[in-house]
Order: sequence, then structure tokens, then C-alpha cells
Amino acid sequence: MMKVLIIQSGSIDKTILVTPLIRILKTELEAEVHVVLQENRLNILNENPYCDKIISLNQGIFKIRKKIKSEGYHSIVDLEVNLRSFLISWQNGKHRFTFKKNLFRKWLYTKTKINLLPKTHIVEQYIDLLKPLGIKGDNLGLDFYIPEKDEVENDWLPTSHQRGYAAVAIVAKHNTRRLPVNRLIELCDRINKPIILIGNEEDEQVADEIESFFERGTEAEEEAIENLNKKAIIFNACGKFNFNQQASLIKNASWVFTHDNDLMHVAAAFKKQIFSIWGNTTPHFGEYPFRTQFTIFENNKLRCRPCTSTGYSNCPKGHFKCMNDVTFDFYLPD
Repeated sequence: MMKVLIIQSGSIDKTILVTPLIRILKTELEAEVHVVLQENRLNILNENPYCDKIISLNQGIFKIRKKIKSEGYHSIVDLEVNLRSFLISWQNGKHRFTFKKNLFRKWLYTKTKINLLPKTHIVEQYIDLLKPLGIKGDNLGLDFYIPEKDEVENDWLPTSHQRGYAAVAIVAKHNTRRLPVNRLIELCDRINKPIILIGNEEDEQVADEIESFFERGTEAEEEAIENLNKKAIIFNACGKFNFNQQASLIKNASWVFTHDNDLMHVAAAFKKQIFSIWGNTTPHFGEYPFRTQFTIFENNKLRCRPCTSTGYSNCPKGHFKCMNDVTFDFYLPD
């Protein structure tokens, strides 16, 4: 049996984006597929039936090299493409495939707005990389498998949310990839449904502000809320669930609103209707929702956007118009 090693030691979203390649190698070539991951990313693939072995990067380069040599891989696929991944894969495997990350083209796009990036999704670029092995692709999208113990039961939620809700994933790796609080409040008001705010502990302060704005209180406050059409009912789940449980909340949502973050790709894996909000980054970088229905919210009238392929703590121009001026245009059926 052919053995293939994939090195993808990047972020959670990169790990999710490699799942179609893992599946295709297994189903089309009947390969034994191993993946090198960061220790804190192992839970993303632990339940994946197409992944035969996960190697923790935390073991150290030389220990991993020794293990790789003993496995006798037919092919090593380096999707990380850095010094560490080179040292791991160097002189190992009969064939070595290295992903072209297009760092210069991304830099060129952010600095000059000349877009020479591939027009295809990064997942399709991964698949194209291994076409010399004979794979074709299956058009099935992303995979995400939730352990049974992390499935969020419906009765864990407030009664108001047990008949359906919109998930708003406010997680962002950088501030310039997240709506300001006042605009998140506007978005929630526009959604006008029971809403679950999903995020980590570091997102709790933002979520608390949103929750407080919509909090029901005295009769006068209730009347004021109704007059302003503020009917959103908020359940603040930020910091209360681990990542797999957050994925379960996404899986069970009727609609998903999300920034350019890890949970956007989880929602894509579950074929959710996604409303995707983009600030200083852009879908042109090739990591938009894959093979699911989605709507993009972005401000395309700015010369300064995209200003980076990652993000900043604050807008370099000071105006943050990419998020402050983005328009929310959508309809949710009753």
C-alpha cells in the first residue's frame, strides 16, 4: 500500500482545508495517509476516518525525521513550506511535493493591488499539486468530524434557542478581521433571530457588550427595545465551549454569520448557508467558504484593501472603513 505523509503544521483553518486532500488520497489511491500537525491541532483530525496516523510536531525535528525514515513513505507533501518542514522532509520519501504559497504575489497584491494570485480555491491548489499521483478530486468539500462527547445537546441551550438559531462567530485572529462592537450589534439587530455568539475566552468582553445591549430588563426598557426593533435574543457562548463543541453549535445552526476565521471553514464542512464578513483580507487569497452556499460582505470601494494577507491590531489608515462601511444585505426567512 502506498504511504503518503502530509506536513501541515499551520493554523486550525489550514488543517481543516487539507481534509479533502486526505480523503481523496484515501479513496482514490487507497493510500495510507499520515499527517504531521502541531500538538494543539490533533483534535481536528482525531476522528477523521481517512487519516491513518497523526504525528505530533512537538516531538522535535530529529525524532520526527527518524520516524518518517522508518515508515518508508512513497510521497511527502509539504504544505507548510518553511525551514522546519524542509528539515523534516529532506531526503525522506521517494517523491516530494512542495506547495507554492505565493507569498510574493500576496505581498504584491497588498502593496500594489495587482492581483496575480491563482483564481482557484486553495483546496483545489492542493489537489492540483498531487495530480502527478493520479488523483482527480471528488467535489465533496471539507470534512469535520465531532467526537460524540463534544456534540452539544439541544437541551443545553436556552429554551428560546432550541427551535433554531443563527450562529454569529465573532472569533478573529486580528482586530482588523473583526467587526467593531457597534457594527456587530447592528448585525445582530439585522438578523433579528435567536442568536448564539460563538468565540473563545478572549472574545468574551466583546460578546458581553453585545449581550448587554440586547438584554431585557424593565418594562420601559422592553418598550424601548421594541421601538428600536431590537428583537435579537442573545445567548453568549464565548469561552463556554471547546472548539469541537463550537463546531457542534455551528453544525446545528440554521444560519452562520462569521468573519474570515476557523469556524467559517467548519460551517463550510457542514454545508451551512454562510454569511462571510471580510475586513482587511480578501477572498481572493483563496480561502473563502469551500463548496457550500455563501454570501460575501466586503467593502470593495477602498484602495487600501487588502492591506495585509493576515491582519493588524489596528487599521493602518486609522479609519477602518473596510469594516465600518461594509453593508449587510441579506434576507432570512421566518
